[in-house]
Amino acid sequence: MARRRFSEEGYDAVSLRSIAHEAGVDPALVNYHFGSKRGLFGAALELAINPAVIVAQVVDAPLDVLPERMLRTVLAVWDPPHQRAPLVALLQQAVTDPEAARLFREVIEREIVGRISERVGGPDATRRAAGVATQLAGLIFLRHVLRLEPMASMTPDEVVAAILPGVTAALRPTRPESRNGTL
Repeated sequence: MARRRFSEEGYDAVSLRSIAHEAGVDPALVNYHFGSKRGLFGAALELAINPAVIVAQVVDAPLDVLPERMLRTVLAVWDPPHQRAPLVALLQQAVTDPEAARLFREVIEREIVGRISERVGGPDATRRAAGVATQLAGLIFLRHVLRLEPMASMTPDEVVAAILPGVTAALRPTRPESRNGTL
């Protein structure tokens, strides 16, 4: 039922309370079993690891270690084949199904970009958070969907060394003078 509701109405429109009402149970019971809307979403999609829950746990890291912690967490979540398979299937569905794409976009906007943006704050926080999400999504897509070499066979440490400078730069506030074309 929750999967159908998320798919038909979108992540933002569905509430724990409405799902509990439709199931004929107390909302506290749904909250107890799933912990949050993010938890229910992950369970509804049968994800072993819910990316939104992982981001919520990682985003509290000190800002100086946040980029590396995000990268290492993405690798830890996506690299094990038993965890990767349902996530890749979800990505593939989002590419071919407009409703799945809308749902996926809503979750990324609110639970990933939104949380990173809140954490980093400052000028252009949403833009910077979207830049980080873009780099992480690109890493995931090239490493695990397209299996692009050498990225697909690099060790996590090699991936971090290659990608960390870009993720770190994306999180830095934009300098006012860079907006008018000067560095």
